[in-house]
Amino acid sequence: MPPVNRNQPKRAKSSESRYSLMEFMADYPDDATCLEWLWRTRFAEDGEHAYCERCAQTRKFSRYVTKQQRQSWTCNACGLHVHPTAGTIFHKSSTSLHLWFYAMYLMTSTRCGISAKQLERELGVTYKTAWRMFHLIRNELMVQDDEPLSGEVEMDETYVGGKRRGSRRQPVLTPSEARARREQGLGPRRSAVGGRPGRPPVGHKTKRPVFGMVERQGRVRAVHVDQTNAATLLPHVVKYVVPESVVYTDEWGAYRTLSRNGFDHKTIRHNDGIYVSGDIHTNTIEGFWSLVKRGLAGTHHMVSAKHLQGYLNEYVWRYNHRDQDGEGPALFALLLLRAAFTRV
Repeated sequence: MPPVNRNQPKRAKSSESRYSLMEFMADYPDDATCLEWLWRTRFAEDGEHAYCERCAQTRKFSRYVTKQQRQSWTCNACGLHVHPTAGTIFHKSSTSLHLWFYAMYLMTSTRCGISAKQLERELGVTYKTAWRMFHLIRNELMVQDDEPLSGEVEMDETYVGGKRRGSRRQPVLTPSEARARREQGLGPRRSAVGGRPGRPPVGHKTKRPVFGMVERQGRVRAVHVDQTNAATLLPHVVKYVVPESVVYTDEWGAYRTLSRNGFDHKTIRHNDGIYVSGDIHTNTIEGFWSLVKRGLAGTHHMVSAKHLQGYLNEYVWRYNHRDQDGEGPALFALLLLRAAFTRV
């Protein structure tokens, strides 16, 4: 066994992580260090000189200890107070910055997310505080941008939510049974309670529709929609996909107008038991739905329709930066920079 320094553990070269817990604790050991990082990142690169709006020039700032424990620096010339947390998600929060930073570290170090109840146990805060922290991070820092997708884009809609009470799933077909149905020209067996596979039965009120688009080997967009008809989905396609892109979908009727709107539309017929035909498939977006559904079911267990878009933002943000673990700053560093420069 090679000699190691137990007081200064190092991340193994074979580890997929680019930023371990020990590195986080070394970089941000307490609240003062986190506040100092925020001050240097937002206002004073050298920690002393910053632009004073009252003096209209760069001045020297100092940190003074006050009974109110203000998180501010003061201009030595005019006395202007500058608060590093002002305008950020940390504004008017009595929760330690160290805990905020650790919450962001946890969200970026896991593939399936972390629940507010788990964060409550990790940080020792109330559930209300943990939920508010995650809510702001998802809806302010992980919000999806409007940069359009291009090239080869797969689209699909799915439903997120609980199962209908009293519903019974049909048994899974054996390979021989599935082959026999295909030879007879029959598609996959339909749900026992009505509706095509993957869609809620008539009258089902717990499942919520979600529409997604993904570039092959690229970025993804996911939005919570009210319906999955053409009038609802087409505006999202026009907004997020560059015209003349090659678009791959299943045979759902809402996609029939894509060709008339300037897209090179190719269809794979899932109802006929066909899932791959050359380069025509929707496996990429199906893989993303798998990550989302298993993350929501295994980590959060239940998500309301009101906050579903926030959870989608989190999974989309992690997916779009999945290659960041290989090169460039770690995910935590990217999220931390967004926290410093995102105005709320």
